[in-house]
Amino acid sequence: MAIQLNHFQSSLLKQEKQPKPLFFTSSKTKNFGVNTAASSSGQQLIQSGEVKPILPKDAATALNSEGFKLLDIRPQWEREKAYVKGSLHVPLFVKDMDNSPITLLKKWVHFGYIGLWTGQNFTMINPNFVQEVEATLPDKDSKLLVACGEGLRSMMATSKLYEGGYKNLGWLAGGFNRAADSDFPEIEGPEKLQYATIGGVSYYFLQLLLLLQAVGKE
Repeated sequence: MAIQLNHFQSSLLKQEKQPKPLFFTSSKTKNFGVNTAASSSGQQLIQSGEVKPILPKDAATALNSEGFKLLDIRPQWEREKAYVKGSLHVPLFVKDMDNSPITLLKKWVHFGYIGLWTGQNFTMINPNFVQEVEATLPDKDSKLLVACGEGLRSMMATSKLYEGGYKNLGWLAGGFNRAADSDFPEIEGPEKLQYATIGGVSYYFLQLLLLLQAVGKE
């Protein structure tokens, strides 16, 4: 097991050298303590070998030869920008629709510090996440490769799914942001898969930088 983990860490370091999105985003959510615990539990499952870490460059083999189904757990507004054709979709986080005074204050602070820059909505854990996955894929012996933008949310999702009875789980290490164009050749949507988490003001900075890069190559 130690040899396998060392090999995986070495592969992940090599993956780090590949081009990455120019901006990193994250969702601010309710129940931070619960989310942190779920993330820690997911990490333990990966380290113990209960959940298989799969690099984006190896995802095609997992999907086409090993029987995995790709489960995209990103929120709807990220998936609309770009998604892998044929993937399943159940969001782990959903938009918080509570309009109580306290929540409205939190939303205002979130917009000022994060939402304006990243375009991320104020979200909450989807309370029906496992049940919605069960409705989409009732067979809990199925192999599921769980994926998100950066890898953190999908790590949390593997913990919830494991507790819900799904034992044949894979985790897309580093998320879609680490993927090369060739890793997932069939993409639907107007954006590149690697940039789907980017929004708000940072999105326009990204477009400007990509334009400048293209002009520089001419």
